[in-house]
Amino acid sequence: MDDADADADPDAAADPDDPADLAWETLDSAVDYACPGFDVRRDEVRFPDGDTDGFHYVDEPPAVVVLPLTPDGDVVVIDEWRQAVGRVNRGIPAGTMEPEDEGEGSADGDPSDAAVERAAARELAEETGYEADAFERLTTVEPTNGMANAVHHHVLATGCEPTADRDLDHNESIAVETVPYDELLAAVVDGGLRDGRAVTAVLWYELLHR
Repeated sequence: MDDADADADPDAAADPDDPADLAWETLDSAVDYACPGFDVRRDEVRFPDGDTDGFHYVDEPPAVVVLPLTPDGDVVVIDEWRQAVGRVNRGIPAGTMEPEDEGEGSADGDPSDAAVERAAARELAEETGYEADAFERLTTVEPTNGMANAVHHHVLATGCEPTADRDLDHNESIAVETVPYDELLAAVVDGGLRDGRAVTAVLWYELLHR
């Protein structure tokens, strides 16, 4: 069989080095479990070798993560109880984007900078009571795309002042303080800061602005 015949043969083996041949086909999709904040979804999929099986993953809306800097360059951080790990977690404000945040986005579904900034301003105010003079998108990441479709938009907020009223959800236990930026960076380096969203924001700020 020549190369042309091999290309036309539907039973020809997939090329493991070709990303196009790695794709799974989704045959069906349904929510197995729904709760506030996210769903657990089950897709029926066909693998490249033709076998089929079910695949479960966490289905959740996009979120914003805010690195807030005061006019003096300190970071507004939050300490929040995290039930999943059974301890207080040091981090930065973050939260789900709401339908009212949405505006015209890009062709690939990425929300506009204006939509991300609206969400960032709301989460910053609700969780910390701070408001910012300006916002800048740092990066967008998929933090756990082996088990969730989560998308996190990381935003730098500058000129932050405590001029808003906090509005915590009923299940949020949060304390707010400011720390020197270099202290937070040192915690990233020595492993003292475990929150992946905060670590990502600090490292991107280092790459872009320091």
